[in-house]
Amino acid sequence: MDYDLVVLGGGPAGYVGAIRASQLGKKVLVIDKERAGGTCLNWGCIPTKALIRSAESYHTLQRAEEFGLSAKDISFDFKKVIDRSRDVANKMAKGIEFLFKNKKVDYIVGRAVINKDKSIDITRDDGTHEKIKATKILLATGAVPRPLPNVPVDGKRVLTSREALALTDQPKSVIILGAGAIGVEFAYFYNAFGTQVTLIEMLPRILPIEDHEVSETVARSFTKAGIEVLTETKADQVEVGPDSVKVTVSGKQSRTLEASTLLVSIGVQANLDGVLGDGLKLELDRGYVKTSDAYETSVPGIYAAGDIIGPPWLAHVASHEAIEAVEGMFLKGKKPKKVTVFPGCTYCQPQVASVGLTEAKAKEKGLKFKVGKFPYRASGRAVAAGEPEGFVKILTGEPHGEILGAHIVGSEATELIAELTVAMTLEATIDEILATIHAHPTLAEMIAEATLASKGEAIHI
Repeated sequence: MDYDLVVLGGGPAGYVGAIRASQLGKKVLVIDKERAGGTCLNWGCIPTKALIRSAESYHTLQRAEEFGLSAKDISFDFKKVIDRSRDVANKMAKGIEFLFKNKKVDYIVGRAVINKDKSIDITRDDGTHEKIKATKILLATGAVPRPLPNVPVDGKRVLTSREALALTDQPKSVIILGAGAIGVEFAYFYNAFGTQVTLIEMLPRILPIEDHEVSETVARSFTKAGIEVLTETKADQVEVGPDSVKVTVSGKQSRTLEASTLLVSIGVQANLDGVLGDGLKLELDRGYVKTSDAYETSVPGIYAAGDIIGPPWLAHVASHEAIEAVEGMFLKGKKPKKVTVFPGCTYCQPQVASVGLTEAKAKEKGLKFKVGKFPYRASGRAVAAGEPEGFVKILTGEPHGEILGAHIVGSEATELIAELTVAMTLEATIDEILATIHAHPTLAEMIAEATLASKGEAIHI
């Protein structure tokens, strides 16, 4: 059977791109070696947020007296916490499978290999084989956790995020290598349930791509919560024993750490395993598939979108890239654009969200800008909710007042960032933000206040 588009990978890039192509009247097939939803829905974004919700709920119950409530003998069942997370992931994956049926997208669970002639060999889960052809191919197989050299992942003592999401026995202690979004989220989760956590980052700050004040705020919060945060520290040696893992580190400190579990979160790498047949090569850039502005690879007719083409490794960016790629393929006159304005979110507590330039990047570019900052502790809504930790920071260009970047750390930061992302996409200025009435009392008022602060006109600080 021939298709207008065959998509390899059913994650946020693959399934969204496939559905968009179907909406454009094309015959589409999605092939995934596991199940619909990809890493995000099955082993990433969604199940981790379910875990974090459990952690937040447990923490809130422990604070009951602050709100005039009484909740005694609070306990938890770690296995049930994990099981709930898996149930949420399964429901969402089934939802994607339903969407495929509803949107008339064919779907096969199996392995696919793209041949040199651009035909595709498929091996289904039941062992049957078939060969198909497509006018266009979209490669959306994503990325996989980057392993620690010479340290095998065993799912018990040594984990990546994937194994951690299925680990039903709570570790007494955990060493987390890498303090990007994944490492930080798991540090928060495990600490909330009483696991002793050591978080190691080789760079000077945790969440190193975020604003420096944001990173410092999260580090202070983590330290206060009992998480040991080690920055400018690298792992020199890992010894895996039957009951524990020893990690010898150097840098700011040189010592040997020991924990029941090691979680490796040092980044991801493109997932090209078994995808390209003999004689088919795609041009790579630092290990990721290189694409044109239209998301076409070095082989005409083969396109790529999502994590496989490199950072930022974000589900929402992957989906947007796939839509751009597909519309470029099938919509006459459409000129796809590479993503430039996008929010990044980290779901620890306090939450972190950002869009655009940090102060450091703005200075590197030689831009003239002002900084407006407003603290959560001055927000009536934040104080009433018992969440006074954090701030909103906005960078505005001079002399026109365009928004260069925004950084939020605190409660619901990941929701608040949407307004500023829309503003940057529309090329709004601070005057337009200030002309927009923000409801009172809301956390969103802090955006207007931070904007006023950039002009030296803040009302409530």
